Amino acid sequence: MSVSYPIMETFYSIQGEGYYQGHAAFFIRLAGCDVGCVWCDVKESWDAGQHQNKTVDELVTEVKQSQTELVIITGGEPMMYDCTPLTQALQNAGYKTNLETSGAYPLSGNWDWICVSPKKFKAPIVDVLKQGNELKVIVFNKSDLDWAIQHAQNVNEHCILYLQPEWSKEKEMLPIITDFIQQNPTWKLSLQIHKYMGVR
Repeated sequence: MSVSYPIMETFYSIQGEGYYQGHAAFFIRLAGCDVGCVWCDVKESWDAGQHQNKTVDELVTEVKQSQTELVIITGGEPMMYDCTPLTQALQNAGYKTNLETSGAYPLSGNWDWICVSPKKFKAPIVDVLKQGNELKVIVFNKSDLDWAIQHAQNVNEHCILYLQPEWSKEKEMLPIITDFIQQNPTWKLSLQIHKYMGVR
């Protein structure tokens, strides 16, 4: 297909976070984001103009070189674009499509799994929260726990709730998160195991 997207990077690795943690996955990181998280670890993805476009066909060809059936579309913020052509092509080729989004933009595309990771810097859309399979809240400071509770009220009854310490604050926040989860066991802990492994 001639439809193209600005791509920061594509790579085959291990999903390090959330429900699919530990699974082999092919990642497609779309460039472009205006959410502006101060602690973002991929700030180089923010400016879409700094990255080359790739067509849907080119992306599907790259995915086929991996050994996995799981494709994770991340960013940046993928929902700044219409991901319908890309996800249709991937699913037609037999792949599962997982989305990682802040929820700040309406959903587009065909998804087997939606991870909504809302950020304080640009509020999530309630309708997107309701469609999420998992809610993954990054905890940078203790007040983020109250913010997590607030947004968990808008998810569907089957949505899995995760708290994940921001990497630079992990030692500080982990005991606080652990105590919170013990008191609120509907929540689960997510850690960035790929960083422990030294992979992307």
